Amino acid sequence: MDLPVSPPVAPMLAKAVKELPRGDLLYEPKWDGFRAVVFRDGDEIDIRGRNGKPLGRYFPELVEGFGRELPERCVLDGEIVLRQGQVLEFEVLQQRIHPAASRIKLLAEQTPASYVTFDLLALGDESLMETPFGERRARLTEVLADAGAPVHVTPATDQYDVGLRWFSEFEGAGLDGVIAKPLDGPYEPDRRAMFKVKPERTADCVVAGFRWHKSGPIVGSLLLGLYDGERLQHVGVSASFPMKRRAELVDELAPYRMTELDGHPWAEWAAQTEATADRMPGAITRWNAKKDLSWVAVRPELVCEVAYDQMEGRRFRHTARFRRWRPDRTPESCGYDQLEVPVAYDLDDILGT
Repeated sequence: MDLPVSPPVAPMLAKAVKELPRGDLLYEPKWDGFRAVVFRDGDEIDIRGRNGKPLGRYFPELVEGFGRELPERCVLDGEIVLRQGQVLEFEVLQQRIHPAASRIKLLAEQTPASYVTFDLLALGDESLMETPFGERRARLTEVLADAGAPVHVTPATDQYDVGLRWFSEFEGAGLDGVIAKPLDGPYEPDRRAMFKVKPERTADCVVAGFRWHKSGPIVGSLLLGLYDGERLQHVGVSASFPMKRRAELVDELAPYRMTELDGHPWAEWAAQTEATADRMPGAITRWNAKKDLSWVAVRPELVCEVAYDQMEGRRFRHTARFRRWRPDRTPESCGYDQLEVPVAYDLDDILGT
C-alpha cells in the first residue's frame, strides 16, 4: 500500500462541552458506532479502528463495498454503524467482533454494516492532513457524490439553529449528540480539536455491589441496578470519583456488605464463566477475557442518583456519573419507567436515502 497517508492514523478527537458552541464551525450528527479510518490503494483496503488495530476481517461486506464505491486511492475517516429498521444498534454492532470466521460471515449477511464518512485525509497522491476542514469537507462531498451503500456521507450544516435542532431530534434514530468542527482547522491525529455535545439525563438506581480500585482497598466502581418487574437488572457502573471520595465510599458501604451471596439478586451471575448479552457482574467479557470483574455484594438497599447519556438495550451505554445518595427513595421505586425515551426519528431522513 503506497498512499500519502499511511496506516495507522490515530483519529482526531472531540472535547466534551456542555453547550453547542457558536462560531466558524460545521455541525454534524455524532454517530454511535466504531470509529474507523479507511485506506484504499487499488485492490488493497485496510480498515483501522481508533486503537489502530485492523477491523477488516470483521466487516467483509464493507471491504467489498469500499472496493466498489470509493475512489481508487484515498484515505477516509468515519464511523462503522449498524442499523436495524430506522435505528442504529450499537449492541448488535458489538456482536461483529467475533473470533469465528463462520460467525462473522453469517452476521455480515444477516446484519450488514454501513460506513458513514465525515473526513477526507488523502486523495490520489495528495495528503489533505494540513488542508482546512472546510476544504476537506467540500472535496469529500464531491468525490463521493455518486457513492452508494454501504458508504454514506454524514449530513453537515454551518447553521447553529439547525445543529441545535439535530441535537434534540436525531437521538430517536440512535445517534449520540452533535459534533462541532472548526472550518479552518487541519486534521490533528489523536488531539481533541473538535467539540461534542451529548445528551445527559439522570436516573435513580439501586447500588447492589462494588468493585475494588486497581490501586488498593478503595472503591473503584459502584454496580447499579434497575427493577424490571421483580427482577433487579444490572444496568452499568458509576466509576468517576476523586481518590478521597473512593476512600469515603468504603465506610459508607461497609454496613451493607454481604459476606455470603445467599439472598442477593445477582447471586446466580457470580458463577458465570462465559460472556453473555446482559454482561452481568462477574461475567467474562469477550472484549477482555483477562480483566478482573470480581465484585463485592452489598444489600440492595441504597439508592443513588446518576447522570447518563443514553441506553444500549437494557443498560447504560457509557459509565454513569454519580450525583448523590437518595435516602428519600426506596429501591423498589427504581424502575425503567423513570427513564426518558427519545422520540423516534427516521434514519433514512438523516442519511438522505
